[in-house]
Amino acid sequence: MSDEFERKLAAIFSADAVGYSRLMGDDDVATVRTVTAYLEVMTTLVQHHRGRVIDTPGDNILAEFASVVDAVECALEVQAVLKSRNAELPDHRRMEFRIGINLGDVIVEGDRLYGDGVNIAARLEAMADPGGICISGTVHEHIRNKLTLWNEYLGKHSVKNIAGSVEVYRLLLEPKAGKGTYRRTRMFGKYWRWVIIGVPVALIAVLIGYALMQSIGGLNAGSPEAVVEATVDRQTVAVLAFDNMSDDPAQEYFSDGITEDLITDLAKVTGLLVTARNTTFAYKGQAVNITDVGRELGVTYVVAGSVRQADGQVRISAQLIETATGGEVWANRYDRSLENIFSVQDDVVAQIVEALQVTLTAEDVASLVAKPTGDRGAHDQAKRAWWYYRQRTLESNEQARALFTRALETDSEYANAMTGLGFTYYEEWAQFWTQDPEALDRARELAIGSIALDETLKGAHTLLAHVYLWTGKHDLAINEQERALELAPNDAYTLRDLGEALIFAGRSEEAIRFVKRGMDLDPRYDDSFPLTLGMGYTVLERYDEAVTAFDEALVLNPNSVYTLLSLAGSKSALGQTNEARRYVTQALAINPQINVDLLSTRTPFKDPSTRERLINGLRQAGLK
Repeated sequence: MSDEFERKLAAIFSADAVGYSRLMGDDDVATVRTVTAYLEVMTTLVQHHRGRVIDTPGDNILAEFASVVDAVECALEVQAVLKSRNAELPDHRRMEFRIGINLGDVIVEGDRLYGDGVNIAARLEAMADPGGICISGTVHEHIRNKLTLWNEYLGKHSVKNIAGSVEVYRLLLEPKAGKGTYRRTRMFGKYWRWVIIGVPVALIAVLIGYALMQSIGGLNAGSPEAVVEATVDRQTVAVLAFDNMSDDPAQEYFSDGITEDLITDLAKVTGLLVTARNTTFAYKGQAVNITDVGRELGVTYVVAGSVRQADGQVRISAQLIETATGGEVWANRYDRSLENIFSVQDDVVAQIVEALQVTLTAEDVASLVAKPTGDRGAHDQAKRAWWYYRQRTLESNEQARALFTRALETDSEYANAMTGLGFTYYEEWAQFWTQDPEALDRARELAIGSIALDETLKGAHTLLAHVYLWTGKHDLAINEQERALELAPNDAYTLRDLGEALIFAGRSEEAIRFVKRGMDLDPRYDDSFPLTLGMGYTVLERYDEAVTAFDEALVLNPNSVYTLLSLAGSKSALGQTNEARRYVTQALAINPQINVDLLSTRTPFKDPSTRERLINGLRQAGLK
């Protein structure tokens, strides 16, 4: 036998639906749709965690993993997602799965696996609670110092057709009073412990398309275009950057942070449509005419103010202005200690909402009550970190990372800081400061951790979308960007990011519409908008329009390597070789490390022929 078949050690994952026969008897069509969708969720997650699906017979799925840690992380995420998905269904239509995981010797025959390793996983699955996970003692031994888990030892069990007994552990999705053990170890790197309770439904959008969800009565947010159109009946507000009135210019981060917090909180109110931070901060430091701002941004009201901080005290002045008349609707001044900064922000938001006569829903109230962190020190560190991050230099990125790290050491469940830390790793990759793919792995881990802690954090979805895009998971990237757009339908930069994902996925016609919509929303857009627009035209081989867009981007940012190379490629395609070579020379003067091989890894087109066509254009322009 040993000569005829290959043997190997593998982590076996076995899952089976609970009450499948009853569900089929109640409504066979709906049950088939549900199980098909859920098996697709699990298949996607298995692949995402570097596993391989061996078989999906009926209501069961069998998979193998080279890593026990990957298998357990996959099982935890599967149960979190299915729990959230089931919450949307009537009780009698919910479909729960039991999961068993074993590490053991298996026999390989083609694509199939056999042996005690597989059989024990199936027996463990049968011991699990509906929606639960059981693991063998060998699995527990491998993960106990690697993952943050609550677990309950169920003792040794005799298993049918298996010689000897098997130690069994139940993984708990939350601790039980007086039972089990809790081990504080690390799941997502150094900064985050696994929080599985109530992982939100939007994680499903990370895994499969909206159409699949809708087929079983799930998410029905509508198309991205519908999301944008659905905002027209809301009160429109823009919050301008509050002035720093402190004697210390280094306090700029604090006034910026107060503004950003107000934008975030006001955006939680269903009846308000709040202009994004990037758009309003374009007016920072300028003498503005409120009526002009209202016309440019298409908003009815503007919030403006100032912040002064000194000796542990803070003074915040704020006013709400109607843009059509320039008249003041509401104004107030707050003198408080820094210890009470959160309550000041709550007061400002409450009084603005009252002045606008907006009715708060129960969901609005719950969102406003929930604070990103209860620790003022962590909040201050995150404010500083975001200020440094937005400077977009290698040095400031490193400073931001250190501050985000300190914030998370103070509050390990601070989702906003976790997202920020993830962006520092992504930025390192995107700006060519590193070629280490582990930077993207860290960004992905932190994005998923952030979403688990706060599903409504738009930035976390955007970060995860970026990572998915650069790792070739185009459909997942688009789903994440669409979720971000649901959370911030008036955010020009989210529209741009969705456009970018669509371009790399080969859907440039759609992408161009979203990018143009973003440019309409933000009349002071930066170079990234015409750059993305030009990319869309380039993919469609509309090179004259691409050059026009790239020319505008270059005026806005003459030192953009991406824009210079994009111009070189389009000029090359138009037969203007001398001009193309000039742009390549300028790009290399800014970053001499740029080469064809590096760009091939940084242009994640779904269609490899598109990437090769654009790379060939750069070769013809002289890029080596």
